[in-house]
Amino acid sequence: PLNTSLNKIKPEKRGKMGKIKHYQTINSRTDLFYYMFRNILLVGLPLIVLSGLVLSLSHSSATNSSSNSDSLAITISSSCTLSSVVNTPHVTEVYNGHYKDNIGKTTIKTLCNDGNGYAIYAIGYTNDEEGNNKLINSSSPQNSIETGLSTSGLTSAWAMRLDYIENDPSPTPPTSITSNYNATYGLVPSYYTKVVEKASGTTDMSQGSSFTTTYAVYASSNQYAGTYTGQVKYLLTHPSWQPAVYYMQEVDQWKNTLALEESVQAIDKRDGKAYWVTRLADGNVWMTQNLDLAIGSTNTPLTSENTDINPASSGSGIYDTVNGGYSEDNGVWTWNPASTAFTSNHIISGTTVPDWGVDDNIPYSAEGGNVYYYTSNNTSNDNIFSSLQACIDADNTEAECKHYHRGNYYNWTAAIASNDSTKASTNYDQAANSICPKGWRMPTTATTNNIYNEFGKLFYNYDVINNLTNGTNPVGYKTNGFNKLRVSPLWFVRSGYINNVSEVEGASSVSYYWSSIAANSSNTYGLTFSNSNIWIATDRGRYYGRSVRCLAR
Repeated sequence: PLNTSLNKIKPEKRGKMGKIKHYQTINSRTDLFYYMFRNILLVGLPLIVLSGLVLSLSHSSATNSSSNSDSLAITISSSCTLSSVVNTPHVTEVYNGHYKDNIGKTTIKTLCNDGNGYAIYAIGYTNDEEGNNKLINSSSPQNSIETGLSTSGLTSAWAMRLDYIENDPSPTPPTSITSNYNATYGLVPSYYTKVVEKASGTTDMSQGSSFTTTYAVYASSNQYAGTYTGQVKYLLTHPSWQPAVYYMQEVDQWKNTLALEESVQAIDKRDGKAYWVTRLADGNVWMTQNLDLAIGSTNTPLTSENTDINPASSGSGIYDTVNGGYSEDNGVWTWNPASTAFTSNHIISGTTVPDWGVDDNIPYSAEGGNVYYYTSNNTSNDNIFSSLQACIDADNTEAECKHYHRGNYYNWTAAIASNDSTKASTNYDQAANSICPKGWRMPTTATTNNIYNEFGKLFYNYDVINNLTNGTNPVGYKTNGFNKLRVSPLWFVRSGYINNVSEVEGASSVSYYWSSIAANSSNTYGLTFSNSNIWIATDRGRYYGRSVRCLAR
């Protein structure tokens, strides 16, 4: 588990996990060649010269004493180790209505052979599934125990804690445990979360450092009987390595390392969901999956620290604190949506979406459900699979299936992270903010000159479309353009849309994507495509539920 990570993976190899291998080598060929040439110059060449010019020389330099030096250069690669020792097993018995902490103790030891420091990330790993942070009853999985901090009440919960080791002979500066876990119980993370850090600048790393882990559990009075098991995985990272974990909100730190059409999976800190992202031929880094964030139902507030919002600098009345739903505290802005997401396990064409509104002043989003599409190279409707496993079982790779998750549906008010979008009332008003992760934004569109249309430029680069100048009319596919749109590296999905009669329509046959550009007080531009036509700038009512793709700022 030491170097297991979400690696940079070419599109044709996506979906496979691997190990990062780090090799540092020196190229000694130049040094060796120079040393050999120097010996020839000192030994071989003088002998040749002497044999040809012996009568004209008063004496030979070969009779003089001469000296030479040799050198050696080696490199010791940076390496780190992570090991654990179970001091007391994490096994206990808890009675209904009781809380128990300090359950077992494991010592985790780390060592790196340089002074660059390191960090340790943790993630729930129940059933060997990254992100699964539950305690699961094998005989009754539906009665699993969620991560949490309860010590009483009707909800069972479990949590983890990290502790320094007393009198640990670690060199200074010591390891730093994050405040959420330092001698206090915190949530078992659903995505890779930094829990321990070793500061750089430490010259004596020989003794490494260590800390202990323990757990706490509360079993409610009605918790189902049985044996519950869970896991936490720890990942050691080093500054000289490529990122072990890519976060959407940290895109500025790694986007410039992506080569053309190179892909990684990056995690959204707001809900722990991972997205494939790729540097495409237009030079931008795009999400190659649809956004799947549920507004109003995540436990994590949508703030300027994790979301593409900054009303203070937007310069637009869309984001005023009265109607926009924004509040500010110590320079951090929070968006408080006026509505919550509608949730359903499976929303397919013709399914009624309760409470979907047609009011442009209120944001709405609807869960797409655990639905995946697979598009073969033809123009018929996509195959629909109700689960990831069903998609994989149909002889598709996991990466292909995840690219085709349809994500959530949003009206434009929700997509631009506002409670009132009507203030964008003029053609080409641009919304500065969005529900994309921090560091990302929605694409722009244009109709008078589509060379400024970011959907259009992308598709033109990949020979999907014929031209960029058809305004709001269909631009037409090039030969095989429709198929190119739906496969690697673009992966656009025909996810359908929600209309004003509160139904999902056109799933698997047509798709609508929002842009950040308004058409008038009630309509907004976006991308639309079917198997026969593609519009890179067509306007629709803001009450429509459409998909969102983000690109890095």
